[in-house]
Amino acid sequence: MTYLVSYPQFRGVNRLRREVDDIFSRFFETGQSRNMAENAFVPAVDVKETENAFEVSAEVPGLKPQEINVEYNDGLLTLSGEKREEREEDKGNYHVVERRYGSFSRSVRLPKDVDVEQLKASHKDGVLSVTLPKAAKSASKTIEVTAG
Repeated sequence: MTYLVSYPQFRGVNRLRREVDDIFSRFFETGQSRNMAENAFVPAVDVKETENAFEVSAEVPGLKPQEINVEYNDGLLTLSGEKREEREEDKGNYHVVERRYGSFSRSVRLPKDVDVEQLKASHKDGVLSVTLPKAAKSASKTIEVTAG
């Protein structure tokens, strides 16, 4: 009978081969797929809690207020929209037209004690600001336990 026994010196060969394959695939991939990943639009979001409200701000440069959707549902604030850019340049003996499109969606989980009727969103200088006032909390009460 013949048995195969692993030889310790070859254990790392498969890992090395995967790493080399990964390097070559990155080197020879088309620039389009790499650029699309680099140019994906994902706005930065900051969340701040104050005594009376939650304040969420998102960087959305180049977007108009009507291109942004703000939704709040059961403790989840979702910001979404679509970014469209077109640039056309015509100088002398060349003509360039570039178009970029992309949609985004960011969600932030917040406590459910938000006054839904008082939500406010504003847009200024490429920054979206959403204010979510806290709901009035019910007053606490100590209940005395009596016998029988």
